[in-house]
Amino acid sequence: MKLQSAYIYFVNGSTAQSASIDDVKAKFTRYMDMTSKTGEQLGWSYQEAAFPYTIEERPEGKDSWFLLKGKDPSMYKTIVVGVGSKDENGTEKHYIQISLPESATHGDKSKANEFCRYLARDYKAELHLFNKRIQYFQPRKP
Repeated sequence: MKLQSAYIYFVNGSTAQSASIDDVKAKFTRYMDMTSKTGEQLGWSYQEAAFPYTIEERPEGKDSWFLLKGKDPSMYKTIVVGVGSKDENGTEKHYIQISLPESATHGDKSKANEFCRYLARDYKAELHLFNKRIQYFQPRKP
């Protein structure tokens, strides 16, 4: 299975230095709450359009990854969300990985980019997108 991945790295200035899988799920729950409240204000079910997935856990991914399973398989299939760390120059660098399997649709990719930006902005982290571009959300000194 060939995956495309984007990474959200925790750096100096981030609101946290690492995240557990439960932390990330809590961020998605908050995202769903925010979009449903926006929908109430607008008078339509915005939450269904903003988050067309269900959070699905698998026993083999316990504490390391979970799936976002599309509610409408013709438009959205699957996004894999995981956490991890790697050793870089003698220090442990924590990250959140968002991956798209080969079966992912264009809708999955655009939603994955949206979720990456949301998480990176919320954590004030460094985002490495699918196209290898980097966006910085951490506060930078002048």
